[in-house]
Amino acid sequence: MNKVRYVYGLTSALLVGGAAMSLITGSPLGAQVAQNDDAVMNKVVPVAGAPASFADLTAQLAPAVVNISTRQRIEVANNPFAGTPFADLFNGRQGNPGGNGAPQTREAQSLGSGFIISADGIVVTNNHVISPPDTRAKLEAITVTLPDGTEYEADLIGSDAASDLAVLKIRANKTFPFVKFGDSSSARVGDWVVAIGNPFGLGGTVTSGIISAVYRNTGQGGAYDRYLQTDASINRGNSGGPLFDMRGNVIGINNAIFSPSGGSVGIGFAIPAEIAAPIVDKLRSGQEIQRGYLGVRLQPIDEDFATSLGLPKRRGELVQVVEDDSPAGRAGLKPGDIVMKVNGKDVSPEQTVSYTVANLQPGAKVPVELLRDGQRLNLTVTLGKRPTEAELQSQAQTFDPEADEPMAPGTSDSTIEQKLGLQVTPVTPAIARSLGVAIDIKGVVIAAVDQNSDAARKGLARGDLILSANYQATPTVEALLAQVKAATEAKRDAILLRVQRRNNPPVFMALRLR
Repeated sequence: MNKVRYVYGLTSALLVGGAAMSLITGSPLGAQVAQNDDAVMNKVVPVAGAPASFADLTAQLAPAVVNISTRQRIEVANNPFAGTPFADLFNGRQGNPGGNGAPQTREAQSLGSGFIISADGIVVTNNHVISPPDTRAKLEAITVTLPDGTEYEADLIGSDAASDLAVLKIRANKTFPFVKFGDSSSARVGDWVVAIGNPFGLGGTVTSGIISAVYRNTGQGGAYDRYLQTDASINRGNSGGPLFDMRGNVIGINNAIFSPSGGSVGIGFAIPAEIAAPIVDKLRSGQEIQRGYLGVRLQPIDEDFATSLGLPKRRGELVQVVEDDSPAGRAGLKPGDIVMKVNGKDVSPEQTVSYTVANLQPGAKVPVELLRDGQRLNLTVTLGKRPTEAELQSQAQTFDPEADEPMAPGTSDSTIEQKLGLQVTPVTPAIARSLGVAIDIKGVVIAAVDQNSDAARKGLARGDLILSANYQATPTVEALLAQVKAATEAKRDAILLRVQRRNNPPVFMALRLR
């Protein structure tokens, strides 16, 4: 269940961790110090270069690296004929009372790595290790396993999907070995590094290599596409594991590999500690993580763009879309603008607009230098608050009303599916544009129709909008669900919908409930 993303085989397997904070705590036996405390490391590794063997370094650091497993419960449809004329037969209808099409649950698991950052058992790992990728899944338990095989239950203290970071607390009243963060900004290409983690669930595994590049941009976009690249072997299951320098400091959190096969080919990525540490610090203390938001979709200036516009290579990003009612739109940015500087910093693959803006606070007034029609312009943008990752995905969502989409289990509210034979989704500005309606229209759009339903018999189709139910507006899926439940509780056999089909005025339509 590891999160996997591919950019010509870019397999996401890992991400962020740790906090720059005081990690010295008291214990009944005296002062507890980090496994990678300077006084200890001076005895383990020579100041200059790498040791003749990594054995002493590993023995000192490995006790603080843990394996993490989760147990999840997922509700799944139990009807292989869902969305077909045979669905009712399987469900035990039409003379087949013995059938059973009720949803069933199944158990799923995920495996990853993590590391302890304080003596009382605070653990850092990736959000995707403990957050089920299936939105229908419910996290039931987290287990942390120490190198000696001892298992502990753990609680989720905080998580952040944008940075793919999570902080756990081991349920135990004892002291644990722990490690602390170093300064990733001083990392240099060619420096030795060691990765420790749990690849493929094999248990504690150590690999070594060098830093191959710093601040590598993989082209995935987003606020945190800025990694340390290493040739230390990293595979799925190393998610959340630490990348150590030769002083035993955590300078990165293993995150991804570039591979055509899904296995390590010597190109791995780790989130720099300088990015991870402040985020973990906030999660650990219960603070809300707020990030700046511009509200544009951007494309890096590649060689062809640069040549066509007479621009320097590897500089600037092209504005493709300006979101409606966004900080960028209010400040006057337009599609086709080329952003050259943000907050006084040149825009480049190593210093992207997304990274710069996400590391500023909402409300900040930020100077933006751009090119428009060959002329340089300077604007000031008052940043908004960055939406959640789910909201950002919804903004970028495309919707093809002509697509022949079958009913997909678990993608909409089950009550609406069962009662109306419809799967619906909120209307975003992007969906509204694809349907050719006003972007501020309030309603839900039909994503799929059960062909064995009254909705199908009456001609409803993907792309139709439901504006109201029983004369009550339905701007959200929850609003429609409330009216469906109200009609069911009132023992009505049908519900009155106001439906707008493309290129047609809205009409009222009664659908039978089933």
